[in-house]
Amino acid sequence: MIIDQDGNTTIITQQKASIIELVKKIDILYDRYKNNNIIVNITKLDDVKTSDVVEFLQLSNKHRKAKHSFVIVANNANIDEMPDEIIVVPTTKEANDVIEMEVMERDLGF
Repeated sequence: MIIDQDGNTTIITQQKASIIELVKKIDILYDRYKNNNIIVNITKLDDVKTSDVVEFLQLSNKHRKAKHSFVIVANNANIDEMPDEIIVVPTTKEANDVIEMEVMERDLGF
């Protein structure tokens, strides 16, 4: 797990371990990042399924409830199959765009 900081956004990149292990690690370290927007980059993992992404749902809901963005980057996942409750995009640039839009919406009170 590689963790980078870009302003108020934390980018977590997973290269080897399973999705379940990644979710557990993020949950354990969550207090460090709870005040930042979070991008989870799993583009290095092969064949990301909907069931893999759903593993992040509880963490995503908790983070979004706290008025912060939580975006998953998965270029090899079928975006159309993903649940509406979680944001999955194919590139880091799109993840940053989503966060920018959500920050504007929060600032405007939406």
